Amino acid sequence: MRRFPQVLRLLLAASILSLLSGCIETGGEPMKTVDRVDLERFMGDWYVVANIPTFVEKGAHNAVESYALNPDGTIATTFTFNQDAFDGPQKVHHPKGFVLDTTTNASWGMQFIWPIKADFRIIYLDDDYQTTVIGRAKRDYVWVMSRTPDFSDAEFEEMKAFIESVGYAPSKLQRVPQQGV
Repeated sequence: MRRFPQVLRLLLAASILSLLSGCIETGGEPMKTVDRVDLERFMGDWYVVANIPTFVEKGAHNAVESYALNPDGTIATTFTFNQDAFDGPQKVHHPKGFVLDTTTNASWGMQFIWPIKADFRIIYLDDDYQTTVIGRAKRDYVWVMSRTPDFSDAEFEEMKAFIESVGYAPSKLQRVPQQGV
């Protein structure tokens, strides 16, 4: 009988360690975010022009991520795309963003399913708020986004070099088909 509480404590400790290990960064150096994000300027539409896609995004065309700042400081997010073709069925997702680092506003939790908040880090943002790169500490997924759907081959190669410099496999980066509006 005395052994049962000890087994429970061990199981609890193992569970906690397992959860914490999911928060540890992999891929060498810690992933740095940009120094500061002006949330008001960051809000609005961003065309996903390249990514290492999640299973949900495979085959996405005309992908757009839209952000709106809620009065409580959370970020209403709408992610839309056409599945497998420009005229494919439209898919819409509504995750909620939570600013985790209010000093920089560059580290968010993105909640698709309660209570899980996925790692979402703004690791590149140009001075004009026209191009951004969103990364994750695990370096498994990445999103290159632009305020316009037009993204030149030269810009793509520049972002490919950038994601490689922060520890991603650049060969996994894919262009997201965008039709000009």
